[in-house]
Amino acid sequence: MSTVIAVETSDVRFPTSRELDGSDAMNPDPDYSAAYLRIRTDSSDGLEGHGFVFTIGRGNDVETAAIKALTPYLLGCNVEELLANMGATYKEFINDSQLRWLGPEKGVMHMAIGAVVNALWDLKAKRAGVPLWQLLAAMSPAELVELVDFRYLSDALTPAEALEILEGAVAGRGERQATLLAEGYPGYTTTPGWLGYSDEKLTRLAREAVADGFKQIKLKVGADLADDIRRVRAARAAVGPGIKIAVDANQRWDVGSAIEWMKHLAPFDIAWIEEPTSPDDILGHAAIARGVAPIPVATGEHVQNRVVFKQMLQAQSLQVLQIDAARVAGVNENVAILLLAAKFGVRVCPHAGGVGLCEAVQHLSMFDYVAVSGKKDDRMIEFVDHLHEHFATPIDVRQGCYWPPLAPGGGSEMLASSIEEYSFPDGTFWREDALAQAARHELKEAV
Repeated sequence: MSTVIAVETSDVRFPTSRELDGSDAMNPDPDYSAAYLRIRTDSSDGLEGHGFVFTIGRGNDVETAAIKALTPYLLGCNVEELLANMGATYKEFINDSQLRWLGPEKGVMHMAIGAVVNALWDLKAKRAGVPLWQLLAAMSPAELVELVDFRYLSDALTPAEALEILEGAVAGRGERQATLLAEGYPGYTTTPGWLGYSDEKLTRLAREAVADGFKQIKLKVGADLADDIRRVRAARAAVGPGIKIAVDANQRWDVGSAIEWMKHLAPFDIAWIEEPTSPDDILGHAAIARGVAPIPVATGEHVQNRVVFKQMLQAQSLQVLQIDAARVAGVNENVAILLLAAKFGVRVCPHAGGVGLCEAVQHLSMFDYVAVSGKKDDRMIEFVDHLHEHFATPIDVRQGCYWPPLAPGGGSEMLASSIEEYSFPDGTFWREDALAQAARHELKEAV
C-alpha cells in the first residue's frame, strides 16, 4: 500500500504578452500561465501525478490557492484505492457538499478539482506504463460508463445509451489504434492568427502553416470589422482556396453583432465561427447558429460543465464541440462530454490554445477515435507553437498531424527547471525581470 505524502502547488507564468502571443479581441495581453500541482506518494517507484489549470496571468494565484485548498482531501489517502476506481474518486470530489457550494460544478474550484483528477489519471497511466489515451481505450465499456456522473444528463444520455455507444466501438478498436499510430491525428493551427500580429507576420506564418502540412488555420477576430476583413483577405490570399480558415471572436459579440459581422466575413469561405458570444448563452448561440448558417458555430473552451454542453447540444447551439482538458473537472467529465457529442452526432475539435493544453487534450481526442466515436477524418486538434519545450513529453506535431504519444502518463508533467524559472513572483525569470524593470525606472527618473 502507498499513500499520498505531499501535494505541491506552483503559480507558473510565461511572459507571452511581450510578443502578443495568444492575443485576441477579449484578451489583448495574455501571459500564458499554469496553476500547477504535483502529487507525491511514498511508493518506491518514485512516480508522481501532475496536473494544471490553464489561465492567462492575473488570477493564476487564485486558481493555485484553490488547488492547494484540496490538499486535505488527498494527504494520507491510499493511492491504490484512489486509482482503482477513478469514477468513485471523481464523484467524491464533485459531490462533496461544501465544495459544491462554491459552484456548484463551475468556476475556480471546479477547475481545481479537474487539475487534481487529471493528476491522478497521470499517475494511474504512469503506473500502468502506458499513455493516458491507451489506458482509457483499453477499458471496457462498462468501466468507462462507471467514470461518468449521469446526474443531470439522463434526459439526454442514459447509462444504457452510453454503454451502447461504447460497445458499438469495441470491434474496431485495434484497427483504429493501428491507423492512429500509422497516420497520426489531424491538427489545425492558430499560430498565424493572434490579433496582435502584424499583417506581414500573419501572412508569413500562414504560408509556413501550409508548408508544414496544415489544412486549416484559425484567425482571431472581433475587435474591428475593417481590420478583420483586411486580415482574413490577406490570409486567404496567402493560403489559397484549398485551405480552411476558421475565425474566433473569443466571446466578443452579442447575438445581433455576431450575425451581422459574419455576413462580412462569409465571402472568404469561413470554416467556423468560434465563441461568438457568452459561453453561458445557450439560446444566443442557437440564434447565431441559425443566423450564420451554413457557417458552423464552434464553442466549448469556456463552457463550464457537462450540463451546459448537454443543453447546447439539445438546443443545436453548436456544430463543432470544443472540449478543453483543463476547464471542466478533468478526464471523467470530458468522457461524459465525448459521449454526449457521440449521441448527438456532433464532431469534436478540442481547444488547445494555451500552455500544456496541446499535450493534455490530444489524449482525449485519440481515446475518442479509438473507443467512442471511431471518427477522425472530420475532426482536428488545435495546435499553437508555444511553450512545448517546458514539458517532459512535448507533443510531436508533423505534417499537419499530432503523432500519438507513447510515453506513460497524461502529458501534463512540466519540467522542474521550467517551474523553478517561471514560478511567480519568485522564479529566476521574474526576479531578474523585476530587477531589470526597477533599473529602467531608475534610469528614466534620472533622465
